[in-house]
Amino acid sequence: MVGCNRAPAPAPVAADNRVAMAALGRQMFSDASLSASGRQSCATCHSPAHAYGPPDGQPVQPGGEGMDKHGFRSVPSLRYVLPRTPRWFKEHQRDPIEREIEADSVPTGGFTRDGRFDTLHEQARGPLFDQAEMANRDDASLAAKLRKASYAEEFSRLFGAAALADDKQAVDGLTMALERFQLDDPSFAPYTSKFDQVLKGQAQLSQQEQRGLQLFADPSKGNCVSCHIASPGANGAAPLFTDYSFAILGVPRNRKLAVNADPAFFDVGLCGPARKTPAALDQKYCGGFKTPSLRNVATRRVFMHNGVFDNLADAVRFYADRDLKPKRWYPHGRYDDLPPAWRNNVDRLTAPLNRKPGEQPALDEAEVQDIVAFLRTLTDADAQTAAP
Repeated sequence: MVGCNRAPAPAPVAADNRVAMAALGRQMFSDASLSASGRQSCATCHSPAHAYGPPDGQPVQPGGEGMDKHGFRSVPSLRYVLPRTPRWFKEHQRDPIEREIEADSVPTGGFTRDGRFDTLHEQARGPLFDQAEMANRDDASLAAKLRKASYAEEFSRLFGAAALADDKQAVDGLTMALERFQLDDPSFAPYTSKFDQVLKGQAQLSQQEQRGLQLFADPSKGNCVSCHIASPGANGAAPLFTDYSFAILGVPRNRKLAVNADPAFFDVGLCGPARKTPAALDQKYCGGFKTPSLRNVATRRVFMHNGVFDNLADAVRFYADRDLKPKRWYPHGRYDDLPPAWRNNVDRLTAPLNRKPGEQPALDEAEVQDIVAFLRTLTDADAQTAAP
């Protein structure tokens, strides 16, 4: 059996330097001059006022040198999960006979929706150089921007003048500072939601919110906890509402996305196009996307990896009656955002996705609204005004 458990810890950084590096990373995170357009920073898409998620209801955010390009995935929130995200992991048996008889394990972990990065400083390079995002051409063009930044002197103090003079070292320092900011700054994990107050005995759920939590946890109803873990950890740590695993939900195609005008284009998560399919990955996982944390989910205006739903209740309804009311979700054909060869990969076994045509949905409309009410208790105090 082979596999990896967690990402290697970042190289040790002295405590004083960690604080200074995080402070530097905070400045970089909001610096639009680090983009080719001069109009986009990390904070443009990961808005601090919106729980480090998208600031509006666009399914994907614009970017590029002229701020006129669009990618194909919605922006995730950066809150909570970063320090605990495991390295991308797929346990598998070496022996083909063992592979046939052993229970399989789903892929887990990694940063971004397809888990293709194992560290935050590796992940930071993605948007910095993506031509539909910050659109820097190469290390040299980005390093030149760093040398002109208002914090260049502080960068040299932390990393050395030689590091700022060298293109690769300069970009490496930038990504390390961004990593430290996201790992160390308390704004990424404030734990100030009503749910956190309930865990501390400082508040109580309303009757509707309590019903919603029960439905959320009930394996025959919402069964949300099968992926979005809601119970405190063994050490009493507050839950993050994700198990970091990958799921294949058969989300409808979002025909508002420019890339989807091409009928041959498909975003299949673990199997591309943003990541190269891992050599050990069985094709039955193609179409899988990483389970996000549900903390602050009610601040969002679009849902799922492609932003196809524009309200939280629809996202819950989809789980309840996806295959019971296919015309509602798939006017152009069932599982239309996957190539035909991989449509059998869609999860039809996990409740409530296991309902068959003619059966009753696992959740009625009142129960959908109860779950939504519970999900609103996961919104942090500083993000309350961002919730639609």
